[in-house]
Amino acid sequence: MIGMDSYLNAYVDRRMKSIVEEWDLSTGADLSDFTERLYALEQEIPRMQAFGHTAADKLTELETRARKLKGRV
Repeated sequence: MIGMDSYLNAYVDRRMKSIVEEWDLSTGADLSDFTERLYALEQEIPRMQAFGHTAADKLTELETRARKLKGRV
């Protein structure tokens, strides 16, 4: 089995870039700033929630106005 192991190791070494891309694997470089990127995303959550509430309120207001206009026609 040693021959097969060394063959597979050599194959993986030669094709590592393709394997990473094909399987969509993370690399050390991808993970190096993971905590900073995660923190930045976590900081956006309250802003996005506020936007969602504001958008929902605006949509309700527009629906109410549309019903009033529809009743006038």
